[in-house]
Amino acid sequence: MRTFLSFITLIILIALSWHSVLLLPLKLLVVFFHESSHAFATVLTGGTVHSLQIVPEQGGHVISSGGSRFIILSAGYLGSLICGLLLFLFSVYTDKDHYLTAGLGLLMFFVTLWYADSLFSQLFGGFTALFLGLSAYYLPAKANDFICRLIALSNLLYVPLDIYDDTLARSHLSSDAAMLADEFGGTTMMW
Repeated sequence: MRTFLSFITLIILIALSWHSVLLLPLKLLVVFFHESSHAFATVLTGGTVHSLQIVPEQGGHVISSGGSRFIILSAGYLGSLICGLLLFLFSVYTDKDHYLTAGLGLLMFFVTLWYADSLFSQLFGGFTALFLGLSAYYLPAKANDFICRLIALSNLLYVPLDIYDDTLARSHLSSDAAMLADEFGGTTMMW
């Protein structure tokens, strides 16, 4: 019961603080995972990733060629959702959270090394990878468990919050949903 209450409390705190500047690093991390999902989908469907960028304004893009455009465009939200779900389940059902934190750090390091091509993306990816690696090595298991759950829940909450932003609050801006509508028909809201 205690775990359930801490889980609910964390969800509420993240949701209520979503527009706070205090969550900016966490939100940028979630954007990094979103864009990384586009990059992975590109590679998995036979395409080539030319660049991955995130920007301080909590946005980003992947420039790629080839691959399945439908899967690539869909992968941002779905990748964030799957990543958040898997990370949450692993953090709940294992006591080896420092391995998860270290794995996230390594993943960030390699994605940054291979694909990030702007200074901000490289610095953010590099410092976040370093933070996660040091956390895995130096922090106790409970701290690593908290870090993993915080990242996981933020990824899960990001999906509906960003879909709301993309389809209602900022529907005039380009988004994955707008690109799906342009290329495959339908409306941004539908996608």
